[in-house]
Amino acid sequence: MRTADLWKDYELLDASDGERLERWGERILIRPDPQIIWKTPRLSPYWGKADARYLRSSSGGGQWQRMRSFADSWTIGYEDAAAGLTGLHFRIKLMGFKHTGLFPEQAVNWGWMARAIRTAGRPIRVLNLFGYTGAATLACAAAGAHVTHVDASKGMVGWGRENAAASGLADKPMRWLVDDCLKFVQREQRRGSVYEAILMDPPSYGRGPGGEVWKLEDQIYELVSACAGLLSDRPLFFIVNSYSAGLSPSVMQYILSSLLRGRGGRCFADEIGLPVSAGGLILPCGSTAVWHTTK
Repeated sequence: MRTADLWKDYELLDASDGERLERWGERILIRPDPQIIWKTPRLSPYWGKADARYLRSSSGGGQWQRMRSFADSWTIGYEDAAAGLTGLHFRIKLMGFKHTGLFPEQAVNWGWMARAIRTAGRPIRVLNLFGYTGAATLACAAAGAHVTHVDASKGMVGWGRENAAASGLADKPMRWLVDDCLKFVQREQRRGSVYEAILMDPPSYGRGPGGEVWKLEDQIYELVSACAGLLSDRPLFFIVNSYSAGLSPSVMQYILSSLLRGRGGRCFADEIGLPVSAGGLILPCGSTAVWHTTK
């Protein structure tokens, strides 16, 4: 398992009985996590000092309960000096369905991509699908890539632009597009567009604007297959992230390896996680499959 252990403005303080206790800058939040099935003693003293807690509803969804008043949004920073990532800043906000606008475990992938781009020794065009609020886009742009960021949510794309400005990267070559990811990929195929690197962080489940159901296990092969046709003759990497329990790292590795066979690269897949300060263990936070070439 690869661990995102370089954070200073984020900390997973404790994890027990279906909940995470987290520090986001100066704010302490409690959020549900269905993977935390253990009922170990709650060791951190901050359980009783949380600023807000997300409470699930028995009828679905839930809401935030604030223990004290604070600003609706605030900013945290991230640095990975070894990967050349300095001065990244992200706006954090209490959103519906327990989210905050950032997945901190993905920092381990930001550093990997930044190092790959910096050492490539050539121009790299990156396609970031389901780009959310742009953290991976900013990491790739900061490393020198030209990035096309695609997400179906206008609000998330706007949030990504805000993060770019806060990180001093607004003038970097980035395209911010509001679009359906699969339809965009299909149009790019018809246009003959190519990219040296592709990454995607698709949702496990969702509904489109017309009520169509998206289930990752049913859609992932078609999506990766379509994207494979956008890789240039000198590809650098292809990364797929998943938070779905129905897609193991080995399954994603098999999909990438089979669709990119003959490209000369190699593939690995693993879990990514966050260190838990209380107890010193690692909380698994999803899976990543990486296909990449070597110099």
